[in-house]
Amino acid sequence: MNAKLPASAARAQEAPSPLAWAEKACEALMAKFEPENLPPDRFHYHQGVFLSGMMKCWQQTGKDSYYDYIKRWVDSHVPEDGRISNRNADELDDIQPGVLLFPLFERTGDERYKKALYDLVPPLKDWKTNPSGGFWHKERYPNQMWLDSLYMAGPIAVQFGKTFGDPDYFDLMNYQAILMEKHTKDPATGLLYHGWDETRQASWADPATGLAPEFWGRAIGWYPVALLEMFEHLPEDHQDKPQLVNIVRDLLIALAKYQDAATGLWYQVVDKGDRPDNWTENSCTSLFAHAIAKAVRMGILDAAYMDHAWKGYEGVIDTLTYDERGHLIIGRICIGTGIGDYAHYIARPTSENDLHGAGAFILMCAEMNLAKLRGSGDLLNH
Repeated sequence: MNAKLPASAARAQEAPSPLAWAEKACEALMAKFEPENLPPDRFHYHQGVFLSGMMKCWQQTGKDSYYDYIKRWVDSHVPEDGRISNRNADELDDIQPGVLLFPLFERTGDERYKKALYDLVPPLKDWKTNPSGGFWHKERYPNQMWLDSLYMAGPIAVQFGKTFGDPDYFDLMNYQAILMEKHTKDPATGLLYHGWDETRQASWADPATGLAPEFWGRAIGWYPVALLEMFEHLPEDHQDKPQLVNIVRDLLIALAKYQDAATGLWYQVVDKGDRPDNWTENSCTSLFAHAIAKAVRMGILDAAYMDHAWKGYEGVIDTLTYDERGHLIIGRICIGTGIGDYAHYIARPTSENDLHGAGAFILMCAEMNLAKLRGSGDLLNH
């Protein structure tokens, strides 16, 4: 049994910066896993989101131990010919880690990273779609669009289009984002349902609308995080940009209304915080706080919304503990979860230092560090 010291107590003594918290999370996972052994044993978004957070730590700290760790993981999956065999080629989840290839290619000039990007991204132009042209999330889920999908394919495709001069990817992924919001947005709450099946064949699909039953926190979180990443590479004058900006703004404003006033956290099922069996969850809170802070930084949200971002950040920090070796423990992370009803989400187990939860936490801390630097006047060229 781990002997746990509340991290909030340590925070009061040490007052770590947001970047220091991000580094603590990176170092806890680095101590547990050699990069080649990060689970699961394939090229997958669990590792991808964690290492995307670590990449931001490297960019902000300049510590090559982070870069080297990322490169070792990528190199363990990407052979000289660039063909990544250890992945499910019909799942969007196994495309997302490709975002790590861009900085590696930029820094090293190693052609295998470029080859791997060409292995991962061009198949999106022929991806299976529902009748309206929306991407299937996975081969075994025909016609199902999930909010998660935009994070898995959107940022890498838009950056690919910018890097290699193919603007078709801008239109392709913007279309996916707009179609998804059009069909999953609830006009009453402003929130997005977890998924949509146009054919209404999925077991969870509403027979009239094809919608998933609930607003699941982490799924909603991936969507604005993805769009904000896409904005970093999408031309400012692209015809879809104003509509996408409005979509992000409206969603984040809606989410702010559901933040728990007492803890600063958001709930597993976002709109049902009044139910006694619902529970606050750290990965969705981290994604929401990250997205709100980044939207403020990008001029999409009013600066007043930073109050929500800081409350979410502090709420997560207050839940942290340390193990007996002094390594950070991030708990209250819902394990990987498909679409279901309220009881399905509420019954999901939680985990500690789960890679995609840790990744969400690191992304939040890295963005909050930029906010802190911006507030102190020390932020340059971000």
